[in-house]
Amino acid sequence: MCGIWAIFGSEVDVYKQIGCAMQIAHRGPDAFRVENVPEFNNCCLGFHRLAIVGNVFGMQPMRIQRFPNLYLLYNGEIYNCKKVGDAFNFPYETNLDGEAILHLYARAGVEYAASMCDGVFAFCIVDTATRKVHIARDTYGVRPMFTLLKDDGFLAVCSEAKGLLGLMHGCDDSEVTISQFPPGHVQSFNLLPSGKVSPLERIQYTTIGQTPKWASVEGSVQPDEEDIHANIRTLFEEAVRKRLMSARRIGCMLSGGLDSSLVSALVMKLMREAGTTYPLQTFSIGMEGSPDVIAARKVAAHIGSEHHEISFTPEEGIEAVKSVIKSIESYDITTIRASVGMYLVAKYIRKVTDTIVVFSGEGSDELAQGYIYFHKQPSASAGDDESRRLLQDLYLYDVLRADRTTAAHGLELRVPFLDHHFTSYFLSLPKELRHPNKGIEKYLIRKSFEDTGLLPNEILWRPKEAFSDGVSSMKKSWYEVLQEHIDTQVNDSMLEDSPKRFPFNPPRSKEAYYYREVFEKYYPGRSAWIPYMWMPRWIQATDPSARTLKHYKDSEVEDKKSDVQA
Repeated sequence: MCGIWAIFGSEVDVYKQIGCAMQIAHRGPDAFRVENVPEFNNCCLGFHRLAIVGNVFGMQPMRIQRFPNLYLLYNGEIYNCKKVGDAFNFPYETNLDGEAILHLYARAGVEYAASMCDGVFAFCIVDTATRKVHIARDTYGVRPMFTLLKDDGFLAVCSEAKGLLGLMHGCDDSEVTISQFPPGHVQSFNLLPSGKVSPLERIQYTTIGQTPKWASVEGSVQPDEEDIHANIRTLFEEAVRKRLMSARRIGCMLSGGLDSSLVSALVMKLMREAGTTYPLQTFSIGMEGSPDVIAARKVAAHIGSEHHEISFTPEEGIEAVKSVIKSIESYDITTIRASVGMYLVAKYIRKVTDTIVVFSGEGSDELAQGYIYFHKQPSASAGDDESRRLLQDLYLYDVLRADRTTAAHGLELRVPFLDHHFTSYFLSLPKELRHPNKGIEKYLIRKSFEDTGLLPNEILWRPKEAFSDGVSSMKKSWYEVLQEHIDTQVNDSMLEDSPKRFPFNPPRSKEAYYYREVFEKYYPGRSAWIPYMWMPRWIQATDPSARTLKHYKDSEVEDKKSDVQA
């Protein structure tokens, strides 16, 4: 989890703007470098390093002798670096996974390089020979990238939006458009002698559900060779295995739900097979009486991890909200609720342990239709459409939350459920197999891992518990705690006036108003970063919390479980 920062065509001494780059120092606490591109005026590349693979030579911008004309900044991991290197006989000069990007680019260009990388990444290549700048982002936007492009040819690129604020001296920040670069895209720019750029066409090199180009290099599991459940097991285990690439200690977020429990169990299994010498650390968080903490304790005992339980009070959670909003750069209600627990557990991990690489279960609910409201889908086609929409927008919500809350404390997050090979296979299955079955969400994934011994049945078939709800006390939900506090901060007249004050995405509740007010304090005029407020579909929901839904309160879970297992 590193931080990249680059500016092209600055009319101000770039070293006076390095303070902006320092706004993302949390992403790479191990080292920092800033470097000019001597062939062009007013070009500056900055890098904050979190050392995961490689030694001191892992600093960026990366340059190798074979391609002296290329500068590379990247944040991410290229899991198939060795495989593409072997396939194409690339003469690697380093042991860094990112070197594969340079060789692939030199072979056939930036679109080819991005499409052949199995991994998560945001990268920027400066090619002084062709006078081009190229940027690219992975399929699901697991690694973030923001851009600032002005009509006069000024371009800035950064891992987080906060690193681009304040760059335009003598110009109101609100007059400059800062936006997320879309996942699955590449874009090139002509680089002028002045250091300014002229943009070329933006290209979408991959789509949700598309079989990745690199699959032919790696080999793939063919659907007609074994049944669907075996394919799911094989591909998901491989998704976890490839993400174990690390020279730093690995741990797992463990909520006790299906997703994080399955990931933790597979990480433990593969670490044992590899002969890893240190114990796997797992981490759960919740308020007193949290169902997540109780379930996670059972999983940790089953897999034999070194388990840590972090408890927080309502007061501690409320106190963290403002810092969370600043870190995640969002005012979305459900994103903020879920971010508080993740922010606090990440803070604990960094302060108390030596775990740096953290696995989690993000992406499963979107891919496998795990949200409770999917029980209300009017048809399998509607459920499939919604699943793909959620995956397309994931970088604006859950992936954003997971990245920012962990990066805020110098941790690197890995999300195997968003493995491109695994997701493309899963989405290729018939729509009717992927929706909730027999009253159980994510039925297909649960059934695929049944009788493997990885998890106790009570965990494997545990109903969905939204993270922001699972950390709650059973006596009072976390969202109720927040709303009671916010009710003392926002009055009725403030809410009534909200459409005038906040015409874009106007707050419809006091909680939404409070978050928006805090967001505007840090990021005035940037409400368009969140195009809409996340809410369940197909139901008359007035709140995104799963605890407000009728299905959540269904007491027939055990009967359903028995019916499924019968």
